[in-house]
Amino acid sequence: MSRSPSLPDRPTLDLDPEMSPSERLAALEEHFAEVLRVNEELHSQLEAVRERQSSLAEEVDTLERENQALKTSSLYIGTVEEMTDDGAIVKQHGNNQEVLTELPGSLVEKVEAGERVAINDSFNVKSTLEAETDARAQAMQVDGSPDVTYDDIGGLDEQIREVREAVEEPLLNAEQFRKVGIDPPSGVLLHGPPGTGKTMLAKAVANQTDATFIKMAGSELVRKFIGEGAKLVRDLFELAEEREPAIIFIDEIDALASKRTDSKTSGDAEVQRTMMQLLSEMDGFDDRGEIRIIAATNRFDMLDRAILRPGRFDRLIEVPEPDQEGREHILEIHTREMNLADGVDLAAVATETDRLTGAELESLTTEAGMFAVRDGRTEVSREDFENATEKITEDDRADSVGTPVMFH
Repeated sequence: MSRSPSLPDRPTLDLDPEMSPSERLAALEEHFAEVLRVNEELHSQLEAVRERQSSLAEEVDTLERENQALKTSSLYIGTVEEMTDDGAIVKQHGNNQEVLTELPGSLVEKVEAGERVAINDSFNVKSTLEAETDARAQAMQVDGSPDVTYDDIGGLDEQIREVREAVEEPLLNAEQFRKVGIDPPSGVLLHGPPGTGKTMLAKAVANQTDATFIKMAGSELVRKFIGEGAKLVRDLFELAEEREPAIIFIDEIDALASKRTDSKTSGDAEVQRTMMQLLSEMDGFDDRGEIRIIAATNRFDMLDRAILRPGRFDRLIEVPEPDQEGREHILEIHTREMNLADGVDLAAVATETDRLTGAELESLTTEAGMFAVRDGRTEVSREDFENATEKITEDDRADSVGTPVMFH
């Protein structure tokens, strides 16, 4: 502890009777100045003591709250799984332990199945908690519609038609489906190589329908702690229900819904638990109103049969690498704003770029423009496209050479 400051010496005045009046006046003035100095010093010390007192009062208040918290038993977050005549079945988050417990009289009418509650070590319910959507699910929401339209997608006319039938039409023309007497497809799975436009298809549908677009990756659902991934799936569908009309787009779904094995590790068990929660949510999808689900994968061969059965993904749409006509269309889309020289023949460029995906063709147009920028030109020439094509194909060859071969 810091020591209290010492008090200044009290000034004293001794007047000699033999002093002349002028000397006595000078002595009095000097004494008065000393008194003022001591008074100012005491005032400064008083302010310091008051600040110290305020600081100590805050410290005492903090210690009292900490002491009170230590005396209070810890509370845990739980979920009411089911209401019975004997009380409520409560599951504690973290260890997934379920206990049948009686509810206090003040909470009997307030608590319902599925509600979050605060419980103590004895599983006694102390209070209810506000419904809370997982913050990660909130972060996946995209406010407004994406700015991608069908005009931005080239070479996928058939795939666009199928996706629109399965996702867009049920949102825009639900009455027609009711009159015909059929349920719309419950989900669409897009599969094909990377960069072929699967994500752009989903965004274009969301744009056309003015639906909230919620995008997530399957790997984001594979969580570390038990029950965390399943909770995120529930929160995701609850978020979509609150924001309907909404489109849920699950990318890399193979990370979550790969074929089940006999592995007994806790990690594999948690992935399967999360996948079962997703299957459960999809089974109840018809009752969720204006919510549609689209998924995408580059590894269709890895998916579990359970996720592919009718009623979950009724439309399996392959999104292949573009053909000659498709590549030309994609190049036209990505060069709309470019200043092309008269000698640029996009059909010829499309012929020279066999096996390139839409994403790679977009990169090619950017590279061609960069060659013009380096030379200080404002027009993109045929030679720029030839150089860009050579660079892109060389990079692809380097990637394929550098990729290790997996032996099974």
